[in-house]
Amino acid sequence: MAKNKRKVEVVVLSDIHLGTIGCRAEELLKYLNSIQPKKLILNGDIVDIWQFKKRYWPKSHMRIIKHITSLLSKGVPVYYVTGNHDELLRKFEGFSLGKLQIVNKLILNLNGKKAWIFHGDVFDVTMQYAKWLTKLGSIGYDLLIMINSVVNYFAKLMGREKVSLSRKIKNSVKSAVKYINSFEQTAAEIAIDKGYDYVVCGHIHHPEYKEIKSKNGSTCYLNSGDWIESLSALEYHKGEWSIYEYHQDQNAKTVEPDLESYKLDDSEKIFKEMLVDFTSMSEKTLSV
Repeated sequence: MAKNKRKVEVVVLSDIHLGTIGCRAEELLKYLNSIQPKKLILNGDIVDIWQFKKRYWPKSHMRIIKHITSLLSKGVPVYYVTGNHDELLRKFEGFSLGKLQIVNKLILNLNGKKAWIFHGDVFDVTMQYAKWLTKLGSIGYDLLIMINSVVNYFAKLMGREKVSLSRKIKNSVKSAVKYINSFEQTAAEIAIDKGYDYVVCGHIHHPEYKEIKSKNGSTCYLNSGDWIESLSALEYHKGEWSIYEYHQDQNAKTVEPDLESYKLDDSEKIFKEMLVDFTSMSEKTLSV
């Protein structure tokens, strides 16, 4: 457990994909134990209801849930912004319990500036018109992550650096690069038209922070990345945004969470059963 936790005003996490093999929950738990946020924003695809299997829910994944609930118990506001892999929660928009709120989008006032926060799948044409195709793509992505983990295992044995196969594919395939650029430009232009100073997204697993201009003005586009490959987040502190990268944080890597404080009990079983119900609901929705 980190003794001197780094204070951060706002932390934005997205695309954690709890319930999948690719999720890097242990690293995320180290990061969460190294910081003391005033607000936590979960910007979609936190629990991967699409890919959830009852047989696969490691203790490390449940510890993430327990850490979030511990923040709530300490009075830290947590906003759960729904994404496409946890879209069933959109039915509960407006739900609040203590410091927890479920929303589809969020507008934050930060030192006189407005931040527009949403997951970003609204820009995904395949999500809107062919959900089965998107789901098939996510299964393929998960398979690629599994292959990547095997490749990196042998790379480590040979003393070589880890590689990200999907990142290499994204960066080399012109259509993927074009999609990312189009996504960023679309989000920024809408934010400019609405008068927002910041637009904060997830969804595309590509961390970014840059100013984008149009004929109507400019805005800061930010993307929190993911916790499968990038292991990244967005942090806002003292009037400034920054991209957090776990690979660059030597302090977080040395953090040893007090696992006794995450002692698992019957709540794990209840949570898994709830996810099974969500999964069956999702399958019925996709079949319609």
